[in-house]
Amino acid sequence: MYGVVGVLLVGCVGGGGVRGRPGGAGVGDRLFPRLGNGGYDVRHYRLNLAYDPAARRLSGRAEILARATRELSAFTLDLRGLTVDWVTVDGARAAVNRAGDEVTVRPPEDLAEGALFRTAVRYSGVPRTVIDADGSEEGWLTDGAAGALAVGEPAGSTAWFPGNHHPSDKATYDLAITVPRGVRALSNGVLARETTTGGRTTSVWRSAEPMATYLATLAIGPYRVTSSRSRSGPPVVTAVARAADSPRVRRLAARVPEFLAWAQRRFGPYPFSAAGAIVVPDDLVGYALETQTRPVLPARSFTPGVLAHEIAHQWFGNAVTPARWRDIWLNEGFATYAEWLWREEYEGVPVRRSFDRAFAERDNWAFPPADPPSPAELTAAPVYGRGAMVLHQVRRVVGDPVFFRMLRGWVAEHRYRNASTDDFTGYAEREARRSGGRPAVARLATVWRVWLYGRDRPATAG
Repeated sequence: MYGVVGVLLVGCVGGGGVRGRPGGAGVGDRLFPRLGNGGYDVRHYRLNLAYDPAARRLSGRAEILARATRELSAFTLDLRGLTVDWVTVDGARAAVNRAGDEVTVRPPEDLAEGALFRTAVRYSGVPRTVIDADGSEEGWLTDGAAGALAVGEPAGSTAWFPGNHHPSDKATYDLAITVPRGVRALSNGVLARETTTGGRTTSVWRSAEPMATYLATLAIGPYRVTSSRSRSGPPVVTAVARAADSPRVRRLAARVPEFLAWAQRRFGPYPFSAAGAIVVPDDLVGYALETQTRPVLPARSFTPGVLAHEIAHQWFGNAVTPARWRDIWLNEGFATYAEWLWREEYEGVPVRRSFDRAFAERDNWAFPPADPPSPAELTAAPVYGRGAMVLHQVRRVVGDPVFFRMLRGWVAEHRYRNASTDDFTGYAEREARRSGGRPAVARLATVWRVWLYGRDRPATAG
């Protein structure tokens, strides 16, 4: 789903009989119908950004390499708030129409189905903070120490770069960010180079494996940055904001390679070219987020259990990404269960005790984990706790050897792609059939009916 970095591919087709139609806004996601866009598949984002902390102003040029999935007369990009100066498609100036957060681009000639085309967008402005349906903040967040943080679940990435902002369209990235000298700027992936000229520093970050837009991040400010390597080889870059620094934070940040090694034993080879963490001040963001290769964690949430949770997301959510937002339990249920496994191994808390606590919590039964009823409940308790309970029930049906093989096999089978709840239930049933035959599959059907989709809490935890 992703292309070779740095190769210019031109696919604009002349008027010889091609009769395209607009790509359309939205991909039909029930929870977020306006997110994403139809008619094309992004292969690569090349973002060249400059940020002025004093004015809180961002200017950027985005180059988007994409493939048309049908004949296109126009297509739409998601971008919130920022001003678009101009757009080109394969080097030719395109007509642009702005309607709210949707930027409709009409190239001078239609694009043929299957054509690779490159869109360049020049834009600027003061990026916005986005208030989610549950009241949390995402998008572009600022503090009083020349700092800014970009986090994007589910829609905040629209606040700082144009694109196809739905998890079903993953792509590779090159991101260059220029800031005043003395200010650090961190993003996902590997630091390709860093140069300082005339009082400004440019850092170039490269994400060679596909990434959903909501997992992209940018952290700007006074950070202490430490580089090391994990046992498996990928470079580990941890960044701690000056306002979040403490001996406790430093000790835990130094253990990131240890947590990576633990996760690889459980879930299989680490799926990315880089790893690490970004620890931010508590007043900058109110939650931890599994931003790809380098999760963002407020200092108060930077605990061993939360770190295990966010690192597990690199496999569950990042390497394998939900097809639709209603499938988010495949992120959070798996990462919560990973946290239970970590607590059992390192803190002596049996998984069964974590399960029983989750079973007793009334909030976990507000709705089925595979069916969040609204955007406000996207990250509500059932997605986490009851999602993890589903996995424990699967483990009880198939047994430990098969279950832990399934965790590794699920990632191996869907790595760098998207997957749905139906994909997972089908996968689990195939593995159960191989090991336990039809009776095991029948017991899994009960798990799906009662624990994954059921509306009521069972009389007993089983």
